[in-house]
Amino acid sequence: MDVGQPTLDQIRLFLAVVDEGSFNAAARRMGRAISVVSYGIASMEAQLGITLFDREGSRRPVLTDAGKAMLANARAVTDDIDALIAGVRSYNQGLESELTLAVDVMYPTMEVASILREFERNFPTVELRLHVEALGAIAALVLDGRANLGIGGPVIIEDPALERMAIGEVELVPVAAPSHALARMPVIQPGVSRQYRQLVLTDRSPLTAGRDFSVLSARTWRLADLGAKHALLLEGIGWGNMPRHVVADDLAAGRLVRLSIPEAPGMAYGLNALWRKDCLPGPARSWMLQAVTDRLS
Repeated sequence: MDVGQPTLDQIRLFLAVVDEGSFNAAARRMGRAISVVSYGIASMEAQLGITLFDREGSRRPVLTDAGKAMLANARAVTDDIDALIAGVRSYNQGLESELTLAVDVMYPTMEVASILREFERNFPTVELRLHVEALGAIAALVLDGRANLGIGGPVIIEDPALERMAIGEVELVPVAAPSHALARMPVIQPGVSRQYRQLVLTDRSPLTAGRDFSVLSARTWRLADLGAKHALLLEGIGWGNMPRHVVADDLAAGRLVRLSIPEAPGMAYGLNALWRKDCLPGPARSWMLQAVTDRLS
């Protein structure tokens, strides 16, 4: 048996009856005469060759098994159409269809999560993609066109293809576990820290190959993940610089100790917004840039 193709209007009438619980209420919601609603439902049933509502013995239409079976698909159809219409409207207003954000691991994670939640509320039609990387990998994603906006540290910021705007900074502090030899020293003399393994965040991109940042020790373990570095520090396997907001609870609880290293008393890790000069800003990217700036001010 061939099945006819119901119209979008018929599908919306069907859902209105389901949601409102009666043909009369559906007619009021849709701004139609009740006869139009009844005819639309009857036509849809004839096209599909099924009965959608049981109208016997009750003033309220009750979904049949066939009606229940197609309800989810009917909602999916109207949701997709609504999303399509919203996307076209947004496009006509100059809104981007998607935004890819690359964020440095040093940027506070909870702030990132809050910003992304707010972004999705404000721009529900914009497909948001996220990369979390370190050092030159942020600039690499932007330069390659794989990210529309990067929030990165003080490396690879002078590339002629990039625009840059300073948005704030994160404080880095040298830390180690209380059991570490450096943490047990009353005074750390100049040069002593070089004798102990330093845990260093490394770059996944080739942009900073051969360059070191805040590396004092000749003995290093290179890690591309800030979480892994944090875990090794807690185990007393080495010492290293960490964002203060990441280790604040550990310092307060005594799980980590701030080291008074003469050569590395701590530093400000400057964060910059990066985007390609040939990539014009849209409303979504402009909103995101303002949001990540405000959270660091």
